[in-house]
Amino acid sequence: MSRYTNWAGNYTYQASNWYEPDTIQQVQEIVANCHKIRVVGSRHSFNGIADSTENILSLERLNQVIRFDHQQQTITVEGGMKYSDLSTYVDQKGFAIENLASLPHISVAGACATATHGSGDNNRNLSSSVRAMEVVNASGEMIHFSRDKHLEEMHAASVGLGAFGVITKVTLDLIPAFQMKQDVYDDLPLAQLEQHLDDIFSSAYSVSLFTDWKSETFNQVWLKDVCTDDKTMTLPDDFFGAKRARDSRHPIPGQGTENCTEQLGVPGPWYERLPHFRIDFTPSSGEELQSEYIVPRKYAYDALAAINTIRELIAPHLHISEIRSIAKDELWMSPCYQQDSIGLHFTWKKDWEAVQQVLPKVEEVLQPFHARPHWGKLFTMNPSHVQSLFVRLPDFKRFLLTYDPSGKFRNSFIDTYIFGK
Repeated sequence: MSRYTNWAGNYTYQASNWYEPDTIQQVQEIVANCHKIRVVGSRHSFNGIADSTENILSLERLNQVIRFDHQQQTITVEGGMKYSDLSTYVDQKGFAIENLASLPHISVAGACATATHGSGDNNRNLSSSVRAMEVVNASGEMIHFSRDKHLEEMHAASVGLGAFGVITKVTLDLIPAFQMKQDVYDDLPLAQLEQHLDDIFSSAYSVSLFTDWKSETFNQVWLKDVCTDDKTMTLPDDFFGAKRARDSRHPIPGQGTENCTEQLGVPGPWYERLPHFRIDFTPSSGEELQSEYIVPRKYAYDALAAINTIRELIAPHLHISEIRSIAKDELWMSPCYQQDSIGLHFTWKKDWEAVQQVLPKVEEVLQPFHARPHWGKLFTMNPSHVQSLFVRLPDFKRFLLTYDPSGKFRNSFIDTYIFGK
């Protein structure tokens, strides 16, 4: 077979067989007949978390809305549905999803399985909106989990790392649709976060700080806020020393803004403001690598100050770094489990040899702050250290052994970082 790569093109899957079923019945038959199998969604992970030496199943064709429940404010979709398509559908029904990632062209099941997130003091990762799921287990049988009936199991399954079954359907909580606006400020001094970090990150529904780490200043602050009658539509020119931008910005300085979501305070639907990039712009590939480390919010300034001490090592290999807040959750394998957090995201130039040398330095300075890696990004942490960061790991392992005792859905990544083999 021809080899498949991930979205960024930095990872080539090793599986001997690649399946793209059209129906859930086909999923059941494939799984039942495989010895080892893993699942991919939109292939936006940057490491081998979804890989297999034997079989890979793609959910790409399972991308339909199954049920919309206006009264319960939920929607049930197939696992391969992308947030970009889901968002336009629920908005037409008068509803919204609590939050979106910066890039909306990612699959629902894949994003939830890896605890992908957006930004906001009160916004949890995307997995927290999962109310129920339908899963094909190792025997090819259909099993169901729901928050109402299986709360503890949902805490395990919602960020399941693809290690207990194939998530074929997901039921998500919805909220009423809302209008948003987006404004950008230039040049926020890092020093302002020492005393004002909470004020800065609570100043809007979603806040992102961007820096190329070439100086002790954040290049840009993106403020995404809800439009309400009691909120002024005009922001001040000064934001903790940063100046309001008078024209649109791309997160990476010097890049064109035509594919970015609208800025300059222009109101629009939530799904056209929460992501950084337009829903009608679908990138075919990305000339980049990504890493992210999530630290408890109480350590956020100290962690940023620590990164600042090695910025000369980071900057030459970096496109941009984004800093976001994420609310705590109860999901066992979420990097935000029971802690309000700050995510330190790095979008690297596509040079793995160089990035591989920088990541250990980043992880070394972040280690005192209990930084947890994003499961779908690149990291070089020692597996035993990663395991020590997730206090519910023993419970999660028992969950996996209950639903997949033979390890059909395990691979090298899961064996290394979860089971320590």
